[in-house]
Amino acid sequence: MNKRKMLAWAVLPALFLAACGGSDDNLDDRLSVADPKLRMVHAVPGAPVVTLFRDGQAQTGQVADVPYKGASNYIDMATSTNDWEVRTGTTPAVTVGDATFEARRGHKYTLIAVPDGGSLTDVVLIDDPYDKGITSDDARARVFNAAFNATSLDVYLTAPGTNLATVAPNFAAVGFKQALPASGADSVSLDGGTYTLRLTTAGTKSVIFSATVTLADNADWLLLPVPASASANDLRVLVIQSDAGAPATELVNQP
Repeated sequence: MNKRKMLAWAVLPALFLAACGGSDDNLDDRLSVADPKLRMVHAVPGAPVVTLFRDGQAQTGQVADVPYKGASNYIDMATSTNDWEVRTGTTPAVTVGDATFEARRGHKYTLIAVPDGGSLTDVVLIDDPYDKGITSDDARARVFNAAFNATSLDVYLTAPGTNLATVAPNFAAVGFKQALPASGADSVSLDGGTYTLRLTTAGTKSVIFSATVTLADNADWLLLPVPASASANDLRVLVIQSDAGAPATELVNQP
C-alpha cells in the first residue's frame, strides 16, 4: 500500500469523529458492518408498561417496563432470525403483537406498539438500512403515524416563517400505522438547523400541529404523531432519538 493510501486510512477515523455527534452513529454503522440494533416504542394509549420478549424470553434493561409514549435506546442483536414479541406488564401478561424477521448487519430496527382496530393492538416493524455517507453530517428523519384519531397527515419541516402555500410536504399522506419513508428504505436527509414542524390533514394546508424544533447535525429522528386526546386531529408528536439519555421527547402543539 502506498504512503498516500496509508495516510488516508489513518486520518479517516479522525475525520469521521469530527463529523459525527451521536453514540449510535459510528463508522461501522455507515460501512454496514455493525451488529444489527433494535429499539422499542410504546404508542398504545392507556396501556400498561410493556416489555420486549425474544423467542419467548423476557429481555431486560431499556426494553423492559417501557411506559406509554416511552422508547428504549437501541440494543444489539445477533444476525439471526428471531420472534420479537411485546407483552404488557400485567399478571397475566397480554400480547400486544409480534414480528419475526432476520436481522442484518448495518441495519437498525424499530418495533412500535400501536392500537389496531377496535380494542386490538399491533406491533409494526421499521427496518432502517442506515445508508449514510462516511463523511456526511446530515441529519436523518422518518415519520410514523401512531395517531388513530387523525386522518392521513402531511408533514412539513421548513425554515421558520415559510409560507406553506409555497412548498410541498417533506412527508406526504402518511396514513395511520404507516411509516414514511417505508420500512426498508433509508430516512430522509436534512441539513441541521432550526425548523418549524407542521402537520396538516393530507392534501390541504390546514395546520393541525405546529412546533419549533432544532435538528442537530447527525441527528437521527423518528417523528411519531400520537393522540393528545380522543378528539379528531388533536395531536402531539414524539421525537424518538436513541442516542439520547431520554430517547422519547414529547412536543406539544404551539399554534
